[in-house]
Amino acid sequence: MAIAVESLERRIIKSIEENRQAYVATSHAIHERPEIGNEEYFATAQLQRLLEEAGFDVQAGIPEHDTAFIARKKSALDGPKIGYLAEYDALPGLGHACGHNLIGTTSVAAAIALAEVIDEVGGEVVVLGTPAEEGGPNGSAKGTFVRHGLVQDLDAAMMVHPQAETSGTSPSLAVDPIDFEFFGVSAHAAANPEAGINALDGVIQLYNGVNAMRQHVTDDVRIHGVILDGGEAPNVVPDYARARFYIRAKTRESCNDITAVVKQIAEGAALQTGATMKATHIQNGVDHLVLNEAFDELFKKHIVDLGEEYKHSKIGIGSTDAGNISRVVPTIHPYIKIGDSNLVPHTDAFREAAKSEVGDKALMKGAKALALTGLDLLTKPMILRVIQEEFKSNV
Repeated sequence: MAIAVESLERRIIKSIEENRQAYVATSHAIHERPEIGNEEYFATAQLQRLLEEAGFDVQAGIPEHDTAFIARKKSALDGPKIGYLAEYDALPGLGHACGHNLIGTTSVAAAIALAEVIDEVGGEVVVLGTPAEEGGPNGSAKGTFVRHGLVQDLDAAMMVHPQAETSGTSPSLAVDPIDFEFFGVSAHAAANPEAGINALDGVIQLYNGVNAMRQHVTDDVRIHGVILDGGEAPNVVPDYARARFYIRAKTRESCNDITAVVKQIAEGAALQTGATMKATHIQNGVDHLVLNEAFDELFKKHIVDLGEEYKHSKIGIGSTDAGNISRVVPTIHPYIKIGDSNLVPHTDAFREAAKSEVGDKALMKGAKALALTGLDLLTKPMILRVIQEEFKSNV
């Protein structure tokens, strides 16, 4: 079987190399037409087209997300179901400054290459087109995939994210994005202020309460917010005010606890000011990543064999909705270098790196490593069993 697998590996690499021009062109086209979460109509069409041309059965749209998709290619032979996570949304005002043009194209390229050998090895290759990873209204679509039971049949899931260094999956924080709306009573601020109830005062008291609780939380907790509405004129008591907070913590469970406290502070702020308050989760809550060392090591082997220098993962302080997938399916979210070691995501420099020659090379290497990792999962049952056992012990 070892000789046969080596032959399949060569076919996979050849497939990706022969389609390099199409994959780079797709990545650049998506980069040039950035679309924010749940508005990625151009990007999703480009990725779906590649998959359809490769013989995948593509289902466009899932409940709540028009720009999502699920693509499948199945063998007549039984075997594991291997999932690839595709992201393709951009950042408001910054375009693809997180490199999602690379993420979506890399996952699609890996899936297409792996699917070319699926008839020999058995199993199924699945691509999940997941919009709005960057959040926003009805954002973090991977949480929706989980809620609707669209990933639970996978045996494993993976993606690779552009970064300043090539490294393994790092921890990430759970996050709850919440809008706090305060409703008061309008009045003339000079003529009859006593008749008014100041909704902005409720928001300010919420801010003060959150600041007071900061000394009583663990080091992993991050709470940050902005005032989105605070009134129209200073001589009118504002009857409506709104703040948006992101509440983060090391685990989903601890995030739930912190969120409950922040909601109590908001309720107290409403009582103090006489306003009424409404708290709304504007998108799916994002879960922490459940790490899987055995799975990461499998990817590491292939990316190192392809010539990448692999760094140790740093402590994670950001958030990704890949964490939602990782709580129901063994999942990895490693990183691949696309520029200088001081490159920082969500910047102009990172956006330019995502369409650079180094970025294009990362796309090709990332696709090869993801596809070869998938081949191992399909052809080496013991490796998959070890990964799934570690998953069960970690969730």
